[in-house]
Amino acid sequence: MVTSVGTTTTTSTTSAADAAMKQATGFSESDFLNLFVAQLQNQDPLSPQDPGQMINQLAQITQVEQSYNTNTALQSLLAAQNNASASSYLGMTVAASGNSVSFDGTNPTTLQFNLSGATASSTVTISDASGNIVKTATLGAQSGGNASFTWDGTNNSGATLPAGAYTFAVTGATSAGASVSATTYTSGVVNGVSFNNGTPSLTIGSTSVPLSSVVSVGG
Repeated sequence: MVTSVGTTTTTSTTSAADAAMKQATGFSESDFLNLFVAQLQNQDPLSPQDPGQMINQLAQITQVEQSYNTNTALQSLLAAQNNASASSYLGMTVAASGNSVSFDGTNPTTLQFNLSGATASSTVTISDASGNIVKTATLGAQSGGNASFTWDGTNNSGATLPAGAYTFAVTGATSAGASVSATTYTSGVVNGVSFNNGTPSLTIGSTSVPLSSVVSVGG
């Protein structure tokens, strides 16, 4: 009974590895062995294959398997490093490429952005999950570069909005009326880490950003 279970487990593991190897390289270890056996079965008895060539073919099989195993090990190591790196962001304040903002229902939240140049006036618009604009704020003259706006969580009527994820946009203009572009950031304290198909994401309140989109830490 025990032997049977062990054999089944080993066979299943081997089959899975064989299938994964074939998907990655186009040829599995079984394919190589089947070709090798077929070559032996169909060789001319009067002119058998050179033993040196047979050894070279077996060496090629081993090299392919070793290369696949090395690649698999490196991928596993990289995934482990990504997981450890993502977890290290817990409790830290980060800014990432994006336009999401999380409101906890009580405390003001800071919206961060970068202006491509100086402006005579700028406008911040905040929208709910359905895309409806709930808040419009007009800012005074701004110098180019990094800037921020503190939102108290209220709408245009002064009522406090429910907690959740919102989005925002920033537009600017010079005194001559020329448009000034703005880059927005999703920012806040990381309170969670998630993984989707091995890709780590950081949770900031009600929003989530890919780890790869983080542009600054502690700012």
